[in-house]
Amino acid sequence: MEIQLWREILDPYALAVDELVVKFNHIIEEYRHVGAYSPIEQVTGRVKTISSILEKAQNKGIPLDDIEEEIDDIAGIRIICQFVEDIYKVVDIIRQRSDMEIKCETDYIEDMKESGYRSYHVTVYYYVETLKGTRKLQVEIQIRTLAMNFWATIEHSLQYKYKKNIPSHIRERLTSAAEAVLILEQEMSVVRDEIMDAQNSFTIKANIVADILTNIQNLYKVANKQEVVKIQDDFFRIYQEGDSEELKKFSKDLDLVAQRYRAQSLR
Repeated sequence: MEIQLWREILDPYALAVDELVVKFNHIIEEYRHVGAYSPIEQVTGRVKTISSILEKAQNKGIPLDDIEEEIDDIAGIRIICQFVEDIYKVVDIIRQRSDMEIKCETDYIEDMKESGYRSYHVTVYYYVETLKGTRKLQVEIQIRTLAMNFWATIEHSLQYKYKKNIPSHIRERLTSAAEAVLILEQEMSVVRDEIMDAQNSFTIKANIVADILTNIQNLYKVANKQEVVKIQDDFFRIYQEGDSEELKKFSKDLDLVAQRYRAQSLR
């Protein structure tokens, strides 16, 4: 690896991160569009800085020419889930994809690190197209719950501050916090179905409302204004009453009205 060319070397990894973030976010949207609960809550990505890469290479005794082969987290994706059960669903999604080839998996949830760190790591090979041709890159995907990510972020900051020599009294606090996170996740898993039902209901209602408002907006362009105002007033009344079934019926009826006007415009 020629240091003076590090930007050129890291650019394909930035492309891989950008593409994967878009793809995982699209998975979230696919679930929401069909009114289903998404096991993925949010997605972020990053490319290691050249200083972090050099530091890791130095610590592990990796020659500069072998960095891309030996360091598998130059490109990193972090997927955040609400529940531990969701993590394993995401792992299954990754296993089934044809655009990612799994190199290895490490389950730090079942086999928690001594520090208290918990997460699921999947290292994949991912192909990107560049001006110089196709590149096969390694990308590390970390899958965590919100609580795991909070703990890991704090622990990482402390590791950086104390140069990986965290004082024992702080380490004890971190261990206690890790145990509390585990208990919290176990409690949340008990009521997981109730939480999912509530979130699904919210998503379904939001999609229905969005469809209704789109139809009303389009009708303003082609329908009688008084008719559209009445439709709008009816919508607000039903929405304020909070009757989901009535809202669904209203949306279906409005679809028929919109279809009728579309058909008229084509004549």
